Amino acid sequence: MSRQGILIVVSGFSGAGKGTIMKELLGKYEQYALSISATTRAPRPGEREGVEYFFKSREAFEQMITKGELIEYACYVNNYYGTPKAYVEKKLKEGQDVILEIEIQGARKIKEQFPDAVLLFVTTKDAATLKERLKKRGTEELQVIEQRLSRAVQESEGVEEYDYLVINDDLNTCVDQIHAIIESEHQKTKRNREKIEKIREELKDFSKGV
Repeated sequence: MSRQGILIVVSGFSGAGKGTIMKELLGKYEQYALSISATTRAPRPGEREGVEYFFKSREAFEQMITKGELIEYACYVNNYYGTPKAYVEKKLKEGQDVILEIEIQGARKIKEQFPDAVLLFVTTKDAATLKERLKKRGTEELQVIEQRLSRAVQESEGVEEYDYLVINDDLNTCVDQIHAIIESEHQKTKRNREKIEKIREELKDFSKGV
């Protein structure tokens, strides 16, 4: 009886360390596949096409929308972000847990299409830590940092829609917590109906003296 993959949505404030957490999680455990998003934003230093993102022109991205090739998409700080459908469906069928690192608008759309998806929200321990991390990245102008903090205020209004809140204070602890959450989800009865039915039928046979 093969293990079924779970769709996991990871969101969080910009600067909370989502990308670093995902890299550590995939490096430590083999069961995960990170869905690669498409975006119209420019690559940051060190980012590679087809690894961190599929970098698209606005025209190419809008063609993907028209063709129905995205599970979800949203516009964030003047750029499109979206999740290609084919990769996600393939990995779930193969039994891997697929992680989508997307923002709150996309998470809502995913939950509508995949009610069994698990939603996790990542944050720093406080707002001051978040602001400091954004400044230390050194990849964006002050105006963009201010935009991201303003966006965080809006996002904070939707955190209760997520299944779990994860505080990224210590990276290793955070990674292990997320893995434990997902493993726990695999044990839920709603994800093991086939196993339960099999055991039930075997017990019926035993009770009859078979």
